[in-house]
Amino acid sequence: MSVFKQLHDGRQLLHLPNAWDAGSARLFESLGAAAIATTSAGVAWAQGYADNDHLPVDSAIAVAANIARVITVPLSVDFENGYAADPEQVARNVLRLIHVGVAGINLEDGNDAPALLADKIRAIKALAAQSERDIFINVRTDVYLKGLAPESERVAEVLQRAALYKAAGADGLFVPGICLPDDIKAVAADAGLPLNVMDWPGLPPAAELLQLGVVRLSAGSGIPQALWSVAAGMAKGFLDTGSAGPLIARAMPYGDLQALFLKP
Repeated sequence: MSVFKQLHDGRQLLHLPNAWDAGSARLFESLGAAAIATTSAGVAWAQGYADNDHLPVDSAIAVAANIARVITVPLSVDFENGYAADPEQVARNVLRLIHVGVAGINLEDGNDAPALLADKIRAIKALAAQSERDIFINVRTDVYLKGLAPESERVAEVLQRAALYKAAGADGLFVPGICLPDDIKAVAADAGLPLNVMDWPGLPPAAELLQLGVVRLSAGSGIPQALWSVAAGMAKGFLDTGSAGPLIARAMPYGDLQALFLKP
């Protein structure tokens, strides 16, 4: 069993801060993260693209390779829809991630038919096995995030999709937007896959999530969104007055940042 898969054994809640480049990933590792995940939104914005499959796959893989270069903990990449509709092409894309040292991926259904995501999972697992490798596939279903079913039917819809994805070979289930304790408990109990939820307004505290059966908690795009806001405010202040404002006093010292990347 891989180190990354062991982190999903449910003995403690796996907190995954979502990085957007090698620097942020190294910073989060230095703060004690047991593994690093990426945020597709944060990665896309940092590369100058919109989120939701606008980032070229070569750029996505290059960012993953650069992150893997600087961290020692497992890396999971938010790979959106696999950057292709064809399951075999998605599998080839994921194999490239495996070759640069990625331990896991998020792969989402979005507005696509669940059967298509199941086909992608099977193709990835088959090609990885041919190469005598494996990767942890955390399937993201957008039933809650995009309101793909009426509220009263969302648990049942998630469980139906989870059964399909598990049969295809998925290793984990990510349900962003789910917040109600009863919903979380029901999905955790019956999905048959380690449950991942995302920091979201109204989500129960981390300690309660573990009691509800959640295994993994993701930060999502919240950290880079906050930093973009701070950067915008400081830049505007500088452009208006020639000063970046009081936030500069809270800046991380140059020496501390240098120390993250200097080899001992």
